[in-house]
Amino acid sequence: MALEDTQEKAVRHAFGNVLSLFVLLLIGVFAFSIRLFSVIKYESVIHEFDPYFNYRVTQYLTKNGVYDFWNWFDDRTWYPLGRVIGGTVYPGLTLTAGTIWWILNFFNIPLSVETVCVFTAPIFSAFASWAAYLLTKEVKGVGAGLTAAALLAMVPSYISRSVAGSYDNEAVAIFALIFTFYLYVKTLNTGSLFYATLNALAYFYMVCSWGGYTFIINLIPMHVLLCIITGRYSSRLYIAYAPLVVLGTLLAALVPVVGFNAVMTSEHFASFLVFIIIHVVALAYYIKGILTPKMFKVAVTLVVSVGMIVCVAVLAILIAVVASSPTKGWSGRSLSLLDPTYASKYIPIIASVSEHQPPTWPSYFMDINVLAFLVPAGIIACFFPLSDASSFAVLYIVTSVYFSGVMVRLMLVLAPAACIMSGIALSEAFDVFGRSIKLQFPIGNQTDDVNAGNSSQVSTNNSVKQESEKTENTLKERPVKKSKKKEKEKEKEKEKSESTSITKQIEKKLLILPFEASLVAIVLLVLLGSFYVVHSVWAAAEAYSAPSIVLTSRSHDGLHVFDDFREAYAWLRHNTDVDDKVASWWDYGYQTTAMANRTVIVDNNTWNNTHIATVGTAMSSPEKAAWDIFNSLDVKYVLVVFGGLVGYPSDDINKFLWMVRIGGGVFPHIKEPDYLRDGQYRIDSQATPTMLNCLMYKLSYYRFVETDGRGFDRVRHTEIGKKYFKLTHFEEVFTTHHWMVRIYKLKPAKNRIRGQTKKSKSKTSTGKNNQKRGTRATKKNPYP
Repeated sequence: MALEDTQEKAVRHAFGNVLSLFVLLLIGVFAFSIRLFSVIKYESVIHEFDPYFNYRVTQYLTKNGVYDFWNWFDDRTWYPLGRVIGGTVYPGLTLTAGTIWWILNFFNIPLSVETVCVFTAPIFSAFASWAAYLLTKEVKGVGAGLTAAALLAMVPSYISRSVAGSYDNEAVAIFALIFTFYLYVKTLNTGSLFYATLNALAYFYMVCSWGGYTFIINLIPMHVLLCIITGRYSSRLYIAYAPLVVLGTLLAALVPVVGFNAVMTSEHFASFLVFIIIHVVALAYYIKGILTPKMFKVAVTLVVSVGMIVCVAVLAILIAVVASSPTKGWSGRSLSLLDPTYASKYIPIIASVSEHQPPTWPSYFMDINVLAFLVPAGIIACFFPLSDASSFAVLYIVTSVYFSGVMVRLMLVLAPAACIMSGIALSEAFDVFGRSIKLQFPIGNQTDDVNAGNSSQVSTNNSVKQESEKTENTLKERPVKKSKKKEKEKEKEKEKSESTSITKQIEKKLLILPFEASLVAIVLLVLLGSFYVVHSVWAAAEAYSAPSIVLTSRSHDGLHVFDDFREAYAWLRHNTDVDDKVASWWDYGYQTTAMANRTVIVDNNTWNNTHIATVGTAMSSPEKAAWDIFNSLDVKYVLVVFGGLVGYPSDDINKFLWMVRIGGGVFPHIKEPDYLRDGQYRIDSQATPTMLNCLMYKLSYYRFVETDGRGFDRVRHTEIGKKYFKLTHFEEVFTTHHWMVRIYKLKPAKNRIRGQTKKSKSKTSTGKNNQKRGTRATKKNPYP
């Protein structure tokens, strides 16, 4: 019977592993497939703004190699400053896509670089789902892991950043984030130095991929400190943390964009302080195992005092370093996370980005849907029982909820944590309800009784065998008196085991619910899950699949496609000189460089606030002053985005106040109240003269009244204030079919004539003489 039971268990275990592997493969295929709506409904094209820069960099990498990529100075951006690409980008995404392209070409699979870039994000979404399975499995088991993987495969928040064509850093960074957390928890559970080394390597890949790596290097020290405070220190905790700080920091410093920031900025100081604390605690535990209690007290006081001195010295050094920085060693984005009002007060360039705004409550329901209601249940389940892994999961969800509330972009960090907690909640719920239904079936009860009887028989047989073997050993090795003492100890252990088994049975009985209630609960959970699936598929197909460069709208006469952006960039590419400079707001810099192949003044990197403020000042100034600014920057064309005709809300008129604020932050003569009427932003007849005469207004609404005779703006829902005007220093050279992109050329400066001042004086004198004589003066050629 024992052999049959062990064989049955082995077969069940093997079948469970095969089934889990099959389900994981299906989840990976589903995660990849649900992100292909953008390609099926539209075309295989790069989305948004930043992905075009990443695509351009990947093209350069595959064409010129890694060495040239590290040393690439791009003179087509931030004219006349330029940009060192290798030292200012996170190379993880580019190197990953380039490696995939090289491998495919090695096996003679002829895919273009663009195709590889389009499908990189869906591929890594499958990897992220598998990483979520591994992490949740370490926290709560296989069932919870499979559920979390399925939820992450279709969570809308992650789909928004990983659809086909969304070639941005987050495409690979979310996988790196989850996989780093998995290896950390795996090291916590096993204490293996091998997994600790892999954890440092995964952290290095995360540093290469995304600036959000600072979330990892702060969350893990917080968890280590929490374990130390709650008395859960162990050697496994030390092995999980110490190699990560040492190896991870050394590897992070190898990334050019990070460099010495890995040890010099405030975002990393928490890891170093906790590193000192854990060594003090480890030393105290080591001394405790060697010395007597009295000597231990003396040693502890010595260790604590020395540790306090070291901590104070390190803190003094850190404070001195931090105090020398105007931002106290923090970056602008980090300070905006700690203080949500910081960016709006001091760095308007950060506050101007829509994804840096706080989310609204509906956005939570849109991005994580029903998971928002399952997360609290998952947090409660993590406390029964509470382990190092489950406490880390709780800390992860708490911190990610806070950061997602500060910046809507960080909903992406919340999504994996919400899926993990929801997977744990659903797994525990199905376990309870399924057991309740199973135990109340008569057939199930009989089989359970038989299994219980068999297990009891097997346990008694095993116990008898163990007792006989142990008694034989005691008869051979030790006298009879010691065997009697051991028998008494065995009896006490049996009583304890019986009491624990009774308590477990009582706990299981308490978790058994009525049959009808369990059945209704399972039906409701299935309906909840089906609603989540329907919402996720709708979000993937409709909300997040449309590329921003090709817009669509539906009306009573069918589907309308607006391809104005590519139309404008194609005109620039074919109708302007290669060395011509194009000025626009920074949102369109990456696309202009990648698609039009023309030099831009500013782009989406936003590393130089003064340069962006100069462009904002030009757009906010009158026509002549703006011409002077653009002419000093050697600009030949100015590009503006206008949505007043078709109702496109993300145009430059809606962004104009940010141009005023950013420009006014550097150039004080630009003042926001000059563009507002009684505190309101208006473009109608009540608009201020400063607003009606600025360059942005004129370039957007030039000849707009010719479209409908009224000049009605469909975005602002009003008639424009200044309808008829002429341009003196700019000329319109191209306007797209739907008026969404308008391109103007700077008129050349008027030729200055030699001796113009003398001529003007002679003109006045001869004019007076001619008036007296009644004769007309004739002009002379200044170049005889």
